[in-house]
Amino acid sequence: MDSKNSDSIFLTDLAKGFPAITPVFGATIAEACAVCLSDRKHPQGINLIVEGDLQAKFKLYWQPVTPQMIRCWNDLEFTTEQAAYGIAFMTLTKLTDFTVIERSRKGTGFDYWLGSDTNDSKLPFQNKARLEVSGIRSGDEKRINVRVKQKLEQTKPSDGIFPAYIFVVEFSKPIVITAKK
Repeated sequence: MDSKNSDSIFLTDLAKGFPAITPVFGATIAEACAVCLSDRKHPQGINLIVEGDLQAKFKLYWQPVTPQMIRCWNDLEFTTEQAAYGIAFMTLTKLTDFTVIERSRKGTGFDYWLGSDTNDSKLPFQNKARLEVSGIRSGDEKRINVRVKQKLEQTKPSDGIFPAYIFVVEFSKPIVITAKK
């Protein structure tokens, strides 16, 4: 099944990789997603609500969580951050024409460069945008909105001709709040 055109997100599809995400890293962050969603006691097929500048609703599916995975992903903050990347990547590729094409460097104010996976190497910045992602294991609307504002501010050092997408993923609902500038 081609999950690109469905209303479902299969987090194990992260293991297919992206131009800047190896299949191994994709599988790794898929595990983090599974641990976060299972930790919140969500059933398979739970609705993921996307609000803000991008809006949608998807059903989420993930791999079974084992005790070994729970032990491996015992650092809640790190696990939440990695899982937020996975949710953001999958959601972004369903709602835009962008994909993850390069990890940004520290100090840029954002996490990843976005573009087309068919970018012409002669025009390396054609169709590019920036992506900044944040994860919250459990938070209310106020905390999520504060985080969105923080992330919008964080991207200011790299503001210029390339738009920025902010994805704040909250796992207890689950919800993704998006902003584009």
